Amino acid sequence: MAGGDSVHIFSYLDYRHFLRDLYAQKKASERGFSHRAFSKRAGLNSTNYLHLVMQGKRNLSPEMAASFARGCGLTPAEAIYFCELVTFTQASTSEERNRAYDRLARHRRFREVHQLDVAQAEYHSTWYIPAIRELAARADFRDDPAWVARMLVPPISSAEARSALSILLELGLLVKDEHGHVRQPDELVSTGPGPLGHQVVNYHRAMLARASEAIDRIPRDEREISSVTLCVSHSALLELKARIGEFRRELLQLAELEGEPERVVQINFQLFPLSKKEDPNDEP
Repeated sequence: MAGGDSVHIFSYLDYRHFLRDLYAQKKASERGFSHRAFSKRAGLNSTNYLHLVMQGKRNLSPEMAASFARGCGLTPAEAIYFCELVTFTQASTSEERNRAYDRLARHRRFREVHQLDVAQAEYHSTWYIPAIRELAARADFRDDPAWVARMLVPPISSAEARSALSILLELGLLVKDEHGHVRQPDELVSTGPGPLGHQVVNYHRAMLARASEAIDRIPRDEREISSVTLCVSHSALLELKARIGEFRRELLQLAELEGEPERVVQINFQLFPLSKKEDPNDEP
């Protein structure tokens, strides 16, 4: 919103949440404001369309997004952001969400409000930033970009290492101690609720690419890449997922108890169906 209103479009990453909050604010502060009043401002024929959109029962086309921005009373810059936010919210694939997020991040007001979100996006978009965070567990770790760059497999540039260190410090995933040395604040870190869904997808894709390269790059005695194909019931599938989660937690605990960390390793888990539950052509 323009002016001193409490609902600010640049604070949102879901346009439906913005519309619900804006409607509640205007309903409380503007006498006579209603779905009908909004529809008149936006030039809509239906007085119920706003309600359906807010509830996720209707999507907005680019043309309707522009009409809604007008109904919200947004400034030109805010209206552009709102329309791009509609594209981001309604994106059906991670590639679409990535492109839409990049457009959102070009707005200065967005970067000011979502500084950590932007850093989170960078953290999950490359394989080497999480690796550098773990590299800092070594006793001989040096926050020298040239040293960091050549310690990774494959090596990265000093500029990439310098940027990665800056992002890790900004996110608090690395800190400087009283002597000015860079170190980990905690033994373990989790993505938690911070990253957006497409950012986590970017992270997994980056690590899967490293796994594919490791088949040729890493000697067999230093890697373990294997798979198994099973036919199981749905309940067994859920049990497999649960066991993978338990094993992942065991590995985190093992790393936490490690006395002298030496090398950063990546362990990926994948479980996905290769067949449908039932033949869609079968008669009910």
